[in-house]
Amino acid sequence: MPSAHEIKQRIEAAIPGASAEVEDYTGGGDHFRATVTAEAFAGLSRVQQHRLVYDVLGSEVGGAIHALALKTQAPAPSPTP
Repeated sequence: MPSAHEIKQRIEAAIPGASAEVEDYTGGGDHFRATVTAEAFAGLSRVQQHRLVYDVLGSEVGGAIHALALKTQAPAPSPTP
């Protein structure tokens, strides 16, 4: 079973520029909550963003990773002075 830290590393390695926060929210090692921010998500629908993350984890979602609560977002634009 992957740990929250391993899931974070895999997401950040597979999606260029991604920043992931992952936690095991039940303590059982199979239910995770993740927030992923990446430039790669800009212009994509929420479904497309989630698919990118699920593709990283492959068949582990629904298997070793029983549940993954996922929030994805593109970085907020920098304010212009």
